[in-house]
Amino acid sequence: MVDVGAKEETWRTAEAQAKVIMSPKTLDLILKNKLPKGNVLVAAKLAGIQAAKKTADLIPLCHPLRLTSIQVEIIPQVEEKAILVISRVSALERTGVEMEALTAAASACLTIYDMAKAFDRRMVITDLHLLTKTGGKSGSFRW
Repeated sequence: MVDVGAKEETWRTAEAQAKVIMSPKTLDLILKNKLPKGNVLVAAKLAGIQAAKKTADLIPLCHPLRLTSIQVEIIPQVEEKAILVISRVSALERTGVEMEALTAAASACLTIYDMAKAFDRRMVITDLHLLTKTGGKSGSFRW
């Protein structure tokens, strides 16, 4: 793991997204809260928040961070037959929060997949990428 002990703490933010593409019927079941495992949208949001907090446990060389904010937005896209997940993470830290944002988005999508897989084995998780990051020596990034 990289030594960040000598680095100055700065305000860090990151935003990431991922998407689950599914059949129109599956999306309709999710939006009407008709799946037996429960409310998919609420579970996905909570899974994303929880995953951001556990990133250092999941990704071997990530530092454990003191996150100050985690937001997970779940956006149904009826025309695209998809659910878009956008995560936003911030912290006053010595290293960036990009991995936490990416992990949150990925975990939210995996939760959607898990809860709906009995109804749609052809779902695709796609488009996982960093949207923005601020802070640190490398500066800002925008997709």
